[in-house]
Formats: sequence, structure tokens, C-alpha cells
Amino acid sequence: LRHCPDTRPAMKQRNHAFDLLCGICILRMVSLHTMQICGHANDAWWAEVMQWSYFFMSFFFFKAGYFNKSVTATPTRAYVSDKAKRLLVPYLSAGLIGTAVYFAFYPYLAAKYGKFPAELEWSHVWTKSDFYGNPPTWFLFSFFCAYVLIHLCEKTRHWLITSFRAHGIRTPLTWMPRHWSSLVYLTFPLIGYVLYRAGNPLWLSLSNVFMGVFFFELGRAWRRILSWLPQRAALYISTGLIACFIVGNFLFHDAAYTMSSNRFDGDFLPVIINMVCVLCGLSGLLITLGVRRVPVINYIGEHSMVFFVGHFPILFYYKYMHLTFGRSIYGRYDDVLILLPAVLMICAWLVPFVERYPVLSGRWKK
Repeated sequence: LRHCPDTRPAMKQRNHAFDLLCGICILRMVSLHTMQICGHANDAWWAEVMQWSYFFMSFFFFKAGYFNKSVTATPTRAYVSDKAKRLLVPYLSAGLIGTAVYFAFYPYLAAKYGKFPAELEWSHVWTKSDFYGNPPTWFLFSFFCAYVLIHLCEKTRHWLITSFRAHGIRTPLTWMPRHWSSLVYLTFPLIGYVLYRAGNPLWLSLSNVFMGVFFFELGRAWRRILSWLPQRAALYISTGLIACFIVGNFLFHDAAYTMSSNRFDGDFLPVIINMVCVLCGLSGLLITLGVRRVPVINYIGEHSMVFFVGHFPILFYYKYMHLTFGRSIYGRYDDVLILLPAVLMICAWLVPFVERYPVLSGRWKK
């Protein structure tokens, strides 16, 4: 038997650098929501932590672009169907689980306290893309819409180039290389900023999609740049970009971007420049150094969907179960110390169960 060939499919080689960054992002998100639900989100020391890590939610869009080979290789109907299965189905299933937890507590707590702490508003149905009981699900819906928008933009660009060439029309579109024509995506942060200044008028919280598309394209462009650069040059440039972010964050310390609400704090240009520097710098540095797998953090990054969709209903249940017995966790650090490791351990325990069902994990067979 030992001479028989191994017919098992080869395991896909994971990128430990991006798994590490994904794991850090999930840890930041779970910590943020734990601090929020325990009433410590506005503490001065925690505000500093957030100021130095506000870019992490955008990293998921950046990562998707970095590993994306083509958004036009598949026909539109099949492409949208595939993204809907992998993003919209978990979005709906995880959201409905959170909603079930919400309504399980609503009647009793509303009667006991006269008003439910997170009161239901029907306008939430068309203005927001999250669910009561599991608000972080907004990300999956915005992610899906960003994928579709990129696909349609690329399909339109390809159709225009083909049509112009077929009719002998000479325009910049007919001679510009493919990657240079992507410069149009540089206008997308400005669109996102204009929407923010207009009060984010798009329904279902979709004002942030343009920023998502920009970071997706930034990831694709950064991968091409790294493929051109020698390793030492990539290391120096990545280190320089991180240094630029550190200096920029000191100089413009109030500048930040909150992707969930498409909110720009501070001046527009410092926010964009700082985020470009840190996303490219951190990923480039870790890739160039060839970091090894960090057991706990990388595991979280490898199974980020489970931690993402599962952590908030656990936090929500903990908070309102305590309120059911007349105890508030607001302003208590002991509950933070209990919740944070407990949520991570429960989510880790749930990994094999959630990933077994594609409706929850989005892991459908190709």
C-alpha cells in the first residue's frame, strides 16, 4: 500500500499573510462589538485603538480583489447566481437567526421595561441592509452588490471597446491597456464621499458600495505591482507605505472612515491616502516576509465567515438574557473579560457545524 499513488486532491495552499490579517480583522470586530454592547465604545483608550485600526473592514474588499482573476469570465446570470449563493444566502440565513433571537426577547423586555432597548423601526427595512439581532450582516449584502457592480462595469467596458473597434472608432478606450482603463475606479471614493455629504441617500445602506469597489480594484492593482517588483524593492516600498500611514495618522488623527455607515471623519484626501498606504503596506510587508501561520489568529482568519455571522447573536443573547433577570452589563469590564473569550471559543466550536451547511457558510461546491 505504501507504494500506491496518493489519489487525494491536493490541498489548496493558503496565503498565511492574508489569513493573519483576516484573523486580526475579525478579532478587532468582535472586540469592538463586545465593547459596544457593554457600553465602553466611547472610552478614550478604546477610541485610540479604533483610530489606529479603522481600515480593517475595508481589508476584506481589498483581499477579494487581490485574489480575483477575472470578474467577466463567467456570463452575467451565472456570475450573479454564484455570488448570491455564496453571499446573499448566508446573509439571509444569519440575519434571520439574529432576528429570531431579537424577537424572542422583545415581548418580555418591552413589557418589563416599557420599551425595548433596541426599538424596532419599520424604515429599517428599506434604509438598512442589516438585521435586528445581527447587524454586521450589512457587510455580506454590500459585498454582493460590489461584486455585481464591478462585473457590470467590466462588461460595459469590454462591450464599448469591442463596439468601437468594430466600427473603426478611435478613442482612448481602444488603445489604452486593460489595466489603465481601470483608472475610472479612482473616481469611486469621490462618489462615496459625495453620497456621505448628501446624507447617504441610497437605500439598503448601499452608499458604501463605491468604496468597496475601489478597495477591490486596489487589491487587484497591488497584486500586479507586487508581481513586477523585485522582492527587496517590494519590502522597502511596503515598509515606506506603513511609515507614511503612521505619520499620516499622527498628522490627521481625526481622519477615519467607517464603512458600515459610509462615514468620513476629517478631510477626504488624508482618509483615502492613509487607507491605501496601510492596506498595501501591511499586505505587501507580510507577503514579502513570507510569514508563517500563527495558530489561533490564522485559524480565525481561515474560518472568518463563521466568526463573522455567529458572534453578534451570542453577544445579543448574553446582554438581553441578563436584562431578563434585571441585571445590566452596561459599563462593566468584567462582562467584557467574560464575553470576549467566550464568544471566540463558541464560534470556534461552531466552525465544523456551520461549514457543513452552505446556507450558513456560503461554501457551496463549485
